[in-house]
Amino acid sequence: MSELTLLLLRFGFLIILWAFVFAVVYALRTDLFGQRARRLPADIASGAASAQPFVASAVAPPVAYPVAAPVTAKGGGSASTATEAFSVQPNGRSSIGMATRLVITSGPKEGLELSLPQEPLTIGRSSESGLVIRDDYTSTHHARLMLWSEDWVIQDLDSTNGTFLNGTRVTLPTPVPINTPVRIGTTSFELRR
Repeated sequence: MSELTLLLLRFGFLIILWAFVFAVVYALRTDLFGQRARRLPADIASGAASAQPFVASAVAPPVAYPVAAPVTAKGGGSASTATEAFSVQPNGRSSIGMATRLVITSGPKEGLELSLPQEPLTIGRSSESGLVIRDDYTSTHHARLMLWSEDWVIQDLDSTNGTFLNGTRVTLPTPVPINTPVRIGTTSFELRR
Protein backbone atom coordinates (compact mmCIF):
# COMPACT_ATOMS: atom_id res chain seq x y z
CA MET A 1 0.00 0.00 0.00
CA SER A 2 1.19 3.50 -0.69
CA GLU A 3 1.72 5.96 2.13
CA LEU A 4 -1.00 8.25 0.80
CA THR A 5 -3.59 5.43 0.93
CA LEU A 6 -2.53 4.50 4.45
CA LEU A 7 -2.75 8.15 5.58
CA LEU A 8 -6.26 8.51 4.09
CA LEU A 9 -7.39 5.30 5.83
CA ARG A 10 -6.08 6.61 9.15
CA PHE A 11 -7.96 9.91 8.77
CA GLY A 12 -11.10 8.06 7.70
CA PHE A 13 -10.89 5.83 10.76
CA LEU A 14 -10.42 8.86 13.06
CA ILE A 15 -13.43 10.62 11.53
CA ILE A 16 -15.62 7.54 12.03
CA LEU A 17 -14.33 7.14 15.60
CA TRP A 18 -15.10 10.78 16.49
CA ALA A 19 -18.56 10.55 14.88
CA PHE A 20 -19.28 7.55 17.10
CA VAL A 21 -18.06 9.43 20.21
CA PHE A 22 -20.29 12.44 19.40
CA ALA A 23 -23.29 10.15 18.82
CA VAL A 24 -22.79 8.53 22.25
CA VAL A 25 -22.43 11.93 23.95
CA TYR A 26 -25.57 13.23 22.21
CA ALA A 27 -27.56 10.15 23.28
CA LEU A 28 -26.42 10.54 26.90
CA ARG A 29 -27.23 14.27 26.90
CA THR A 30 -30.71 13.60 25.51
CA ASP A 31 -31.39 10.95 28.15
CA LEU A 32 -30.14 13.13 31.01
CA PHE A 33 -31.57 16.50 30.01
CA GLY A 34 -34.36 15.67 27.55
CA GLN A 35 -34.83 16.96 24.04
CA ARG A 36 -34.83 20.66 23.32
CA ALA A 37 -38.24 22.20 22.87
CA ARG A 38 -38.80 23.59 19.40
CA ARG A 39 -40.04 27.13 19.12
CA LEU A 40 -43.25 27.54 17.18
CA PRO A 41 -43.63 30.29 14.58
CA ALA A 42 -45.41 33.37 15.97
CA ASP A 43 -48.60 32.83 13.97
CA ILE A 44 -49.00 29.21 15.17
CA ALA A 45 -48.15 30.10 18.79
CA SER A 46 -50.81 32.85 18.92
CA GLY A 47 -53.42 30.45 17.49
CA ALA A 48 -52.46 27.71 19.94
CA ALA A 49 -53.09 29.98 22.93
CA SER A 50 -56.83 29.47 22.63
CA ALA A 51 -57.80 25.80 22.83
CA GLN A 52 -59.66 24.70 19.71
CA PRO A 53 -60.89 28.15 18.59
CA PHE A 54 -62.99 26.88 15.66
CA VAL A 55 -64.54 23.90 17.44
CA ALA A 56 -65.52 25.94 20.49
CA SER A 57 -67.77 28.26 18.48
CA ALA A 58 -69.60 25.35 16.81
CA VAL A 59 -70.24 23.34 20.01
CA ALA A 60 -73.07 24.05 22.40
CA PRO A 61 -72.21 24.87 26.03
CA PRO A 62 -72.62 22.21 28.72
CA VAL A 63 -76.22 21.67 29.84
CA ALA A 64 -77.18 21.06 33.47
CA TYR A 65 -79.67 18.23 34.00
CA PRO A 66 -81.27 17.47 37.36
CA VAL A 67 -80.78 13.95 38.66
CA ALA A 68 -82.52 12.38 41.63
CA ALA A 69 -80.06 11.07 44.20
CA PRO A 70 -81.03 9.48 47.52
CA VAL A 71 -79.99 11.50 50.54
CA THR A 72 -80.42 10.27 54.10
CA ALA A 73 -81.46 12.66 56.83
CA LYS A 74 -79.08 13.20 59.74
CA GLY A 75 -81.42 12.13 62.46
CA GLY A 76 -83.21 9.12 61.07
CA GLY A 77 -83.35 6.18 58.77
CA SER A 78 -85.72 7.53 56.09
CA ALA A 79 -84.24 8.47 52.77
CA SER A 80 -85.53 11.53 50.97
CA THR A 81 -84.86 12.48 47.38
CA ALA A 82 -82.81 15.56 46.56
CA THR A 83 -81.99 16.99 43.18
CA GLU A 84 -78.33 17.09 42.36
CA ALA A 85 -77.22 18.90 39.19
CA PHE A 86 -74.26 17.95 37.12
CA SER A 87 -73.14 19.16 33.70
CA VAL A 88 -73.13 17.02 30.59
CA GLN A 89 -70.51 17.96 28.01
CA PRO A 90 -71.48 18.12 24.30
CA ASN A 91 -69.63 14.84 23.70
CA GLY A 92 -72.14 13.10 26.01
CA ARG A 93 -69.83 12.66 29.04
CA SER A 94 -70.62 14.02 32.44
CA SER A 95 -68.08 16.13 34.31
CA ILE A 96 -68.66 13.90 37.35
CA GLY A 97 -66.84 11.05 35.52
CA MET A 98 -63.55 12.90 35.04
CA ALA A 99 -60.50 11.77 37.02
CA THR A 100 -59.35 14.16 39.76
CA ARG A 101 -56.51 12.24 41.41
CA LEU A 102 -53.56 10.00 40.61
CA VAL A 103 -52.92 7.00 42.87
CA ILE A 104 -49.65 5.05 42.76
CA THR A 105 -50.53 1.36 42.98
CA SER A 106 -47.06 -0.24 42.90
CA GLY A 107 -43.45 0.78 43.19
CA PRO A 108 -41.36 2.64 45.76
CA LYS A 109 -44.06 5.30 46.33
CA GLU A 110 -46.99 2.87 46.55
CA GLY A 111 -50.05 4.43 48.17
CA LEU A 112 -49.10 8.03 47.28
CA GLU A 113 -52.09 10.01 46.07
CA LEU A 114 -51.86 13.30 44.12
CA SER A 115 -54.55 15.74 43.05
CA LEU A 116 -54.41 16.21 39.28
CA PRO A 117 -53.61 19.80 38.29
CA GLN A 118 -55.16 21.57 35.28
CA GLU A 119 -51.72 22.10 33.71
CA PRO A 120 -49.65 19.20 32.29
CA LEU A 121 -47.96 16.94 34.86
CA THR A 122 -44.47 15.79 33.90
CA ILE A 123 -43.20 12.46 35.20
CA GLY A 124 -39.54 11.48 35.45
CA ARG A 125 -36.32 11.41 37.48
CA SER A 126 -35.75 15.16 37.23
CA SER A 127 -36.42 17.19 40.36
CA GLU A 128 -38.33 19.63 38.10
CA SER A 129 -40.96 16.96 37.36
CA GLY A 130 -44.39 17.14 38.95
CA LEU A 131 -44.14 13.45 39.86
CA VAL A 132 -40.55 12.42 40.61
CA ILE A 133 -39.82 8.70 40.15
CA ARG A 134 -36.25 7.75 40.96
CA ASP A 135 -35.39 4.33 39.56
CA ASP A 136 -33.00 2.99 36.94
CA TYR A 137 -35.77 2.40 34.37
CA THR A 138 -37.17 5.95 34.35
CA SER A 139 -35.79 8.69 32.10
CA THR A 140 -35.14 12.23 33.32
CA HIS A 141 -38.19 13.51 31.42
CA HIS A 142 -40.10 10.27 30.88
CA ALA A 143 -43.76 11.12 30.24
CA ARG A 144 -46.36 13.86 30.41
CA LEU A 145 -49.95 13.57 31.67
CA MET A 146 -52.22 16.34 30.40
CA LEU A 147 -55.86 17.31 30.17
CA TRP A 148 -56.94 17.37 26.54
CA SER A 149 -60.55 18.06 25.61
CA GLU A 150 -62.01 16.67 28.87
CA ASP A 151 -59.79 13.53 28.74
CA TRP A 152 -56.53 12.81 30.55
CA VAL A 153 -53.88 11.89 27.98
CA ILE A 154 -50.47 10.25 28.57
CA GLN A 155 -47.60 11.14 26.24
CA ASP A 156 -44.25 9.36 26.24
CA LEU A 157 -41.37 11.85 25.92
CA ASP A 158 -39.09 9.55 23.90
CA SER A 159 -38.06 7.64 27.02
CA THR A 160 -35.59 4.79 26.80
CA ASN A 161 -37.74 2.11 28.47
CA GLY A 162 -41.17 3.36 27.39
CA THR A 163 -44.51 4.10 29.01
CA PHE A 164 -47.14 1.35 29.16
CA LEU A 165 -50.92 1.80 29.36
CA ASN A 166 -52.62 -1.44 30.45
CA GLY A 167 -49.59 -3.44 29.22
CA THR A 168 -49.38 -1.74 25.80
CA ARG A 169 -46.51 0.62 24.97
CA VAL A 170 -47.61 4.21 24.36
CA THR A 171 -46.15 5.71 21.17
CA LEU A 172 -48.64 8.55 20.61
CA PRO A 173 -50.56 10.70 23.09
CA THR A 174 -53.21 8.26 24.35
CA PRO A 175 -56.32 8.84 26.51
CA VAL A 176 -56.10 7.22 29.95
CA PRO A 177 -59.39 5.66 31.16
CA ILE A 178 -60.19 5.75 34.87
CA ASN A 179 -58.78 2.79 36.89
CA THR A 180 -56.48 1.68 34.05
CA PRO A 181 -52.87 0.95 35.09
CA VAL A 182 -50.06 3.06 33.64
CA ARG A 183 -46.51 1.73 34.15
CA ILE A 184 -43.39 3.90 34.08
CA GLY A 185 -40.23 2.06 35.07
CA THR A 186 -41.05 0.02 38.18
CA THR A 187 -43.93 2.32 39.21
CA SER A 188 -47.59 1.83 38.27
CA PHE A 189 -50.39 4.33 38.83
CA GLU A 190 -54.07 4.79 38.03
CA LEU A 191 -56.32 7.79 37.56
CA ARG A 192 -59.33 7.85 39.84
CA ARG A 193 -62.31 10.10 40.62
